[in-house]
Amino acid sequence: MSESLHPAAPHHLPGFITAPGDTDILMVAVGVILVAAILFVGNIYLQIHSLPERMAHKSQKLQFEIVAVLCLLALFTHNHLFWVIGLFLAMVDLPDFSTPLRSIAGSVQKMAGIPPAPDPSEPPVQASTHAAPADVSDTMKTPVGKTEVQGHA
Repeated sequence: MSESLHPAAPHHLPGFITAPGDTDILMVAVGVILVAAILFVGNIYLQIHSLPERMAHKSQKLQFEIVAVLCLLALFTHNHLFWVIGLFLAMVDLPDFSTPLRSIAGSVQKMAGIPPAPDPSEPPVQASTHAAPADVSDTMKTPVGKTEVQGHA
């Protein structure tokens, strides 16, 4: 029995229609383009999203951490207000209050006779591994003309 086409069926099929059992080239191409587009748009989104963090990277540590937290909150909550606040905070240079306050605290400790605490921003001082001089008593003597002043407190 010969199969005849329906009289309303077209006699020529377009090239994007594949025969049964063949690979659909158009579907594979669209799938690859779709995956590439999703990765490209996602990369652009994350680059724009990390813009405040990259701007605040050169600023103070506290300001950078606040901007980073705001950007993470914006990423996970989809609340764009956090991102805008982080962007504005990254654009503004906050004044350095900690250095003058640390200097004032060190001066007050020095006036009170309390040895100053080590600066947390500086690396710790390591003990020397060199041998001590043989006669330490000569190097540790106080000069004859100096006397120790006792505090009244």
